[in-house]
Amino acid sequence: MGADSITSVHSGRGAKVVQQLASAGEPGAGDSPGAGRRVRYLRNEAAPSAQRMILGNTLRRQRTGLGMNQQEAACGLPGSSSKVSRIESGHHQFKAHDLANFFRLYNITDPAEQERMLEVAAAANEPTWWQPWSWAAPKFMQAVVSFEDMASRIRSYEPLQLHGLLQTQAYSRAVIDRGPGTQKERDALAELREERKARFSDATEGKRLIVIIDEVTLRRPVGSKAVMCEQLEHLLNLSDDPRFVFRLAELGRYDLPVDLGPTTIFDFEGILPTLVYAEGYDGGLIIQDEKDVDIRVKAFDALRVASLAPRQTARKISDILMHSYRR
Repeated sequence: MGADSITSVHSGRGAKVVQQLASAGEPGAGDSPGAGRRVRYLRNEAAPSAQRMILGNTLRRQRTGLGMNQQEAACGLPGSSSKVSRIESGHHQFKAHDLANFFRLYNITDPAEQERMLEVAAAANEPTWWQPWSWAAPKFMQAVVSFEDMASRIRSYEPLQLHGLLQTQAYSRAVIDRGPGTQKERDALAELREERKARFSDATEGKRLIVIIDEVTLRRPVGSKAVMCEQLEHLLNLSDDPRFVFRLAELGRYDLPVDLGPTTIFDFEGILPTLVYAEGYDGGLIIQDEKDVDIRVKAFDALRVASLAPRQTARKISDILMHSYRR
């Protein structure tokens, strides 16, 4: 807390395919009661891939644009409303005959549009780039990596430790080593985190990470003084990179709205609606419901505004580095 098949949605022909699918129309009314309440706790569930979510969201917009709820769609398909829900949320593998049935039901007759959707479905069924580490990474972590990969902007507040994309190798290793698992599993998780950071660094210039750093995470020692020195120096170097924006939630403030807890907001530039990930001890809450997402976004923005500005944050990090770890 990319590129392979997911990176393809941001580059070359794949980007055009996704953007064309994203412009297929806005969601409308017609879901059955409660169908829009998309809040899910992930622990051992299969993680949705980027392309599956993109294609599922496109199909959902086609359905709601016709004023059809999931049960009505299931009646016109050889399947159940739960299958329609899994397909729309990206949790079901796409097959050619499934798409053919959707084309018929939703009256998608344009050969070019059908071909675009078939291309994304084919990519969605390919192994993800993190497949070599999937045996060690929990399912909820794989979901986070998927969202991280395709998001154009990531906004995060983490009061327990620094965000994974900000961690040095030594800091990451110290955090992972104090967790559960065998040595082999922890080695694999450390490799995966390094790959995540490398892929974020190699991503397009438009990708941004906006982080509210809790001062607690800078003062809570991880590893050793040397590890913390290197980590804070790394943060200062990143603060000069326009892809990273830091604000600091200070200790000693009585009015900071930190009740938000660990929260990451993923923005997708119209490819998918904004979603929220709230991490727990053994899993993570995935929030897609528009109203619930809006509550979290507003809470994040309130904390962001109340926290130190980027330049003040850099000075504070430098001060903590000098007085807490270099002495």
